[in-house]
Amino acid sequence: MDSDEEVRTRIPFKDRPDWADVKPVPQDDGPCPVAPIAYTEDFSETMDYFRAIYIADERSPRALHLTAEAIQLNPGNYTVWQFRRVVLEALGIDLQEELKFVDRIAGENTKNYQIWLMDITWRNCFKLMGLDSRHHRRWLAEKLGADAVTNELEFTKKIFSQDAKNYHAWSHRQWVLQALGGWEDELAYCQKLLEDDIYNNSAWNQRYFVVTRSPLLGGLAAMRELEVNYTVQAIRASPENESPWRYLRGLYKNDTQSLVEDSQVASVLLDVLTSQNSHVHALSFLLDLLCHGFEPSQELKSAVDVLTPQSCSPDFELTERICSILEHADPMRVKYWNWRKSTVRVQSAECQNTDRLANLRCKNDL
Repeated sequence: MDSDEEVRTRIPFKDRPDWADVKPVPQDDGPCPVAPIAYTEDFSETMDYFRAIYIADERSPRALHLTAEAIQLNPGNYTVWQFRRVVLEALGIDLQEELKFVDRIAGENTKNYQIWLMDITWRNCFKLMGLDSRHHRRWLAEKLGADAVTNELEFTKKIFSQDAKNYHAWSHRQWVLQALGGWEDELAYCQKLLEDDIYNNSAWNQRYFVVTRSPLLGGLAAMRELEVNYTVQAIRASPENESPWRYLRGLYKNDTQSLVEDSQVASVLLDVLTSQNSHVHALSFLLDLLCHGFEPSQELKSAVDVLTPQSCSPDFELTERICSILEHADPMRVKYWNWRKSTVRVQSAECQNTDRLANLRCKNDL
């Protein structure tokens, strides 16, 4: 609401006639502060006047103007944001105008915690104190309802154009979709992001969110075949990219048997392991499948044999040979693969026993 020009030509509050009746309240650091903060004069004065109106619970236009100045000096001050919401509601201010103010502040401070969200621990603390723990932008969107959907989705798109992995913006976008709607074009948006950057793990995460949460798509079971086809193509194009491998696992969440039996999965593993590309993710994936009872084809076994180092013991099982390969192919995690090799037989037995129990429970539920 305040322009940059107004900030540059700031008049001290003590020299403003409309604030002559207010006695500022200085910050109380105690008689002997150990490490006092070197605040600027403008910041100290603004906060002294803010404390005065906060204590007086003054809900006036000048109080709203003061919160804007305080936020520009420190956009991370939760108390100022919370009091601003109180004043906005009391004055009945046009929230579309407030949204423009927040757009500007958020655009300049894209990872500002107080604008975007409040951690659940702090939410509980503020709830106990009787304070509103919602972050400011979400509060505005809730007030505006369906009218805010397009603006909020477009705003997060702008943030992603600057920072494709901004956690706060992704969290807010998911909240908007679930609370206010706007699912219609979200899968296509994820598709566009992945076309621009197939390594964008945030876009992969959002795609999974849409596939599993959208009320328009029918859920994971209905979308699995299409999504597996898409993911397998992404793996073939960039087998060194970990995101589609993880996405593929997610498509079979709580249904390991279907993953083990999917011929497309075996096919893409064979393609990657017989190519000149990176084999780390394919081998790791194959190792986990084997632990769950996957029966590999002779071609897959031969592909692993080709990659197996000569130092590998001939008595090793296929799973142990894979771990030996990964010790060389993935040296950053050599100790992890060594541990997997030493425990893989036990892990396989435990995984298969767990799968059998899960299948029995499913049959009993039917």
